[in-house]
Amino acid sequence: MMEIILNKEPYVLQAAGHQLSDLMDELNLPAQAMAIAVNRTVITKTKWAECTLQAHDRVDIVRAIGGG
Repeated sequence: MMEIILNKEPYVLQAAGHQLSDLMDELNLPAQAMAIAVNRTVITKTKWAECTLQAHDRVDIVRAIGGG
């Protein structure tokens, strides 16, 4: 277990791995229409499995919502 800051709130990552893709699986969030930044750096979806999270990293997840 490891604590990160997820959308400005403390969050304990339960996943065995510490990759960004593990966090997305743990949160059960779809990969479509998502923008994710780790420590204010945007991480593209193709790099989620390569992005290793560290304790106290700041992760911001934003969903795109269509409208009109």
